Amino acid sequence: MTCGWSDKLDRYVDSELSDGEVAELQRHLLTCPTCAAGALSRLRMKRVTQAAAGHRYRPRPEFRLKIEQNIRTPNGRRWVRSWLPTLAAAAAVIVLIVASANTWLQHARGDQALSEIADLHVSTLASANPVDIVSTDRHTVKPWFQGKLPFTFNLPELQNSPFKLIGGRLTYFHQSPGAQLLFELGKHQISVFIFQSRSDTSLLNLGSALGRKLTFSSETWEEGGLRYFVVSDCAPSDLHNLSQLLRNAARP
Repeated sequence: MTCGWSDKLDRYVDSELSDGEVAELQRHLLTCPTCAAGALSRLRMKRVTQAAAGHRYRPRPEFRLKIEQNIRTPNGRRWVRSWLPTLAAAAAVIVLIVASANTWLQHARGDQALSEIADLHVSTLASANPVDIVSTDRHTVKPWFQGKLPFTFNLPELQNSPFKLIGGRLTYFHQSPGAQLLFELGKHQISVFIFQSRSDTSLLNLGSALGRKLTFSSETWEEGGLRYFVVSDCAPSDLHNLSQLLRNAARP
């Protein structure tokens, strides 16, 4: 890589760049497929590492059998009676630890799901053909998805707003088809993902609905059996305004 940005990609995915550097690098990613591919590779590596960290240790079956045999012996029964109060207290502590670990793992899975959605947005920015249907008319884009998705959705009227519809494409999340809509706000591009609500998409509910994922602003919600996810590098207030337009369009 000879464009001079390679030394900043690792700091970019770790959210260590200043806001000015982030904006400058993201503009560069729109015009440099090599750097965009490098950023996407680093994002995926980070997600895989986070997932691997959640693996738990499980004892071997032989070890469990040995413990059970010791408990069944007379000495084992006396040992159990003498240590019963201590074991009860330890069990209570273990229950608390397991409950806390389960909550942490759920949040970790939610973070991983958000990372996968962010990766889809980065892939779109790096693509030479970001949309399959190019149109600013919502009445053209929406019918294009008919027959390609097992659900339908509504798009907002944008005439009196600063947002512009660029088009849409078919995308996938955990082998399930969904719609990705691309909007434009000044020099910023905003991805809107729509999927059917499932157990894995419910992980996106964990934590704050409006937050920062890597260097992007993001907002997610559920409406009418569909999961909406909006991501961009624009200001959170602008992203929230588009989200409100989508919410209003989805309601009867």
